[in-house]
Amino acid sequence: MVEPYSRQFTAAPDHIDELGHVNNAVWVQWIQDIATAHWEAAARSEDVARFFWVVVRHEVDYRGNIVAGDTVTAETWIDGGAHGAKSDRRVDFRNDAGNVIVSSRTTWAMLDRETQRLVRVRPDILVPFES
Repeated sequence: MVEPYSRQFTAAPDHIDELGHVNNAVWVQWIQDIATAHWEAAARSEDVARFFWVVVRHEVDYRGNIVAGDTVTAETWIDGGAHGAKSDRRVDFRNDAGNVIVSSRTTWAMLDRETQRLVRVRPDILVPFES
C-alpha cells in the first residue's frame, strides 16, 4: 500500500492568468513543490543527502480550476515500483467540494549528488513511501 502525502496550496493573485484562473505553469510548479516536500519528509536522511530527483516527463489532466484566494488540497504518492533510475509519481488536486480538478503523472529520474549521474532506484529507497 502506498502512503499518500498531502499539502494545501492557495492561489495568489500572481498565480492567475488572463483567463482569470490559476495558470498551467503554476500547477506544474505545485506538482514539483509537493513532490520535493514529500521526498524530504519521507526519505531516509542519508538518501536525501546522497540523491536528488529531476523531472523527465509531466503528464497533466486539467478538469477544473480555481481563482485567487481559493485553496486546493494536493495528494501525492509513488505509483508502482521503480524502473531503473526512474520512478512515477501521481498528484491529485482536489477543490473544496472534494473533486479532483487537476491530476498528474510525473516521471522522475534519480541522480547522485556527487557525480550528477543517473542512479538505479533500489527498492529500499522507496520503502519509506509505503505504509
